[in-house]
Amino acid sequence: MNNDFFPHNDWGILCTFAFLTLSMQTRRLIILLILICGRLVSHGTEPLRTRIFAPNIKSLIAGVEGEKYSLPHIALGSDQVLGIRFDEMSHDTRTFSYRVLHCNADWTPSELTSSEYLEGFTNADITTFERSMNTAYLYTHYRFTLPNGDIRFKVSGNYLVQIYEDNRQDHPSAQVCFVVYDPKVGIDAAVRPNTDTEINGRYQQLDITVNLSGYYVREPMNEIKLVVRQNNRTDNEVTGLRPTSFAGNRLMYTNNRSLIFEGGSEFRSFDFSSVYAAGRGIEEVTIHNQQAEVWLVADKVRRGAYEFDFDVNGRFLIHHQEAFYDPHTEADYLPVHFRLLAPQPFFDGWVYIGGEFNYNRMDQSARMNYNNDRKQYEQTILLKQGGYNYQYRFVPKGQQPATLMRTEGSYWQTRNEYTVYVYHRPWGERYDKLIGIRTVTNTGTD
Repeated sequence: MNNDFFPHNDWGILCTFAFLTLSMQTRRLIILLILICGRLVSHGTEPLRTRIFAPNIKSLIAGVEGEKYSLPHIALGSDQVLGIRFDEMSHDTRTFSYRVLHCNADWTPSELTSSEYLEGFTNADITTFERSMNTAYLYTHYRFTLPNGDIRFKVSGNYLVQIYEDNRQDHPSAQVCFVVYDPKVGIDAAVRPNTDTEINGRYQQLDITVNLSGYYVREPMNEIKLVVRQNNRTDNEVTGLRPTSFAGNRLMYTNNRSLIFEGGSEFRSFDFSSVYAAGRGIEEVTIHNQQAEVWLVADKVRRGAYEFDFDVNGRFLIHHQEAFYDPHTEADYLPVHFRLLAPQPFFDGWVYIGGEFNYNRMDQSARMNYNNDRKQYEQTILLKQGGYNYQYRFVPKGQQPATLMRTEGSYWQTRNEYTVYVYHRPWGERYDKLIGIRTVTNTGTD
């Protein structure tokens, strides 16, 4: 029916009258459908995250070119270049392209048009690729950089690059979240074990000061937004912070209970950059049907005192000891068997494997299954040769974020990495500027 046949007020009255004439059961059904549709619509505005959608895409990596363990952060107008790599699991000729989108501080799409945040094109083809050499698993390695001769950034903020095949922009194969920052403010941050809940126990607390000296903000208490991440995790990131005080162009976030994090433990690690010798964390490498498989040392739930270990806070590095030219095309893929010993399963939640290698996502591919015969949690993941950090994370039913206390223990001495992102949306603006980033690491001492 065409709404133009009815004045707006009369149309509303007619709809209300028609609704009231329905049976109670029908009315309840209509309300339920409206609620479901509302949830589906809101799902489209959920925060965007780095992830892989297509099953034939593996090892999606983003970081500053020339740096081994960098986060995907580049400074606006600098010489820094973001490198993005991934593998497509075949030697077939495929056509991949990408497009760049601007996002708000909460990783929802911003209102800016592409001409407002980019100079050049919005999308481009991925033309640099190489097929794997002497590998059991065939794959083609693709890579590109940003900014480049076709695409340059005009404003700071959060960005998303979507990778898609055969010009199907509505059906991305993968996507990468990264940031372009324009350092305008000073950020001081410190991690302390003396928290507002306990002293030298299981937690760590951040105190943060944002120095606005020389940078104009009309209403600092309302226009400045902070996001804080621990080891680049998003499940326990902190947003919506309000300054505890503001004086002399300094926004202070001290004694804020929202900035208390579990200390956790140092990341576990393994290295299978060679199949000819068992590396760190490897129990054995077996050959089955001419395919090598990696069996990690069976892990135990951590109890007792803190134990120091060297780690890279969840990151990984593709490496192949026998590679002649490039490990990115000569490293092979091997099934890696994770095992966590447990006399009985946790009945009130699930155990997940987490690290940068799976973008800290706690989905079905990362969930461990309990083997009652072997009394252990198990999961097998196909990974590319190299060195990896990982953790076992427990997610209680119906809750977020994950906790490490059940599986890894939690200690104030743990050397965690915290990154503070400072955003500014001036009055009347339509996007969030990223005006500062600061990363600090707990020293493990008082």
